[in-house]
Amino acid sequence: MRTVIFDLDGTLADTSGDLIAAANHCFRHMGLGDVLDPVRDAGVALRGGRRMLSVGLDRVTLFDAATVDQYYPVLLDAYSQQIDRHTVLYPGAMEAVEDLREGGFAVGICTNKPEALADLLLTRLGVRDAFASLVGADTLSVRKPDPEPLREAARRAGGDPARCLLVGDSDTDRNTARAAGVPSVLVTFGPSGEDMAALEPEALIGSFGELRGAVERLLA
Repeated sequence: MRTVIFDLDGTLADTSGDLIAAANHCFRHMGLGDVLDPVRDAGVALRGGRRMLSVGLDRVTLFDAATVDQYYPVLLDAYSQQIDRHTVLYPGAMEAVEDLREGGFAVGICTNKPEALADLLLTRLGVRDAFASLVGADTLSVRKPDPEPLREAARRAGGDPARCLLVGDSDTDRNTARAAGVPSVLVTFGPSGEDMAALEPEALIGSFGELRGAVERLLA
């Protein structure tokens, strides 16, 4: 079975607001106030918790790897408490997923968000059952851009890892697909959309309405 695997943050959903809020919770705990801006730093948020802490501490010239390690669990806990306060699915995301399923494609998720948090978020958004697989950052012993999480997501969805593609929004997703020897489709509607063309994916889409055509062409 041909399989379409999606990244989560910045691809299916804009999670940046809740991620930034969790990071700022940590910075306030440090006595630094709200260091990150929900709009300006949206792209930073979608690179993960450790990146947000590192960027924020560097911005106030207090970067220390030990502090990042100390506050990363605090950030995850704060995020889990308010995981869907600001998060929204991108327009047309679930319509595109349903269209693929109806067209005979297996559909799953491969994310660098911890699996339990990804599962919680998808459940809160009411869409968990639409995906036949979910592989997170800690599901296996490796994470993207290692190709094995992508392959495992395809297998768990009932598909063939050699006949899948990855829909994402970052160089991590591009490199994951390349390492797996399969195509990537990168979205240009996220915070880092203007940088996607330089990564030279097999396809770029500006809206989810363009996805089915790209998938049919790349997995013909």
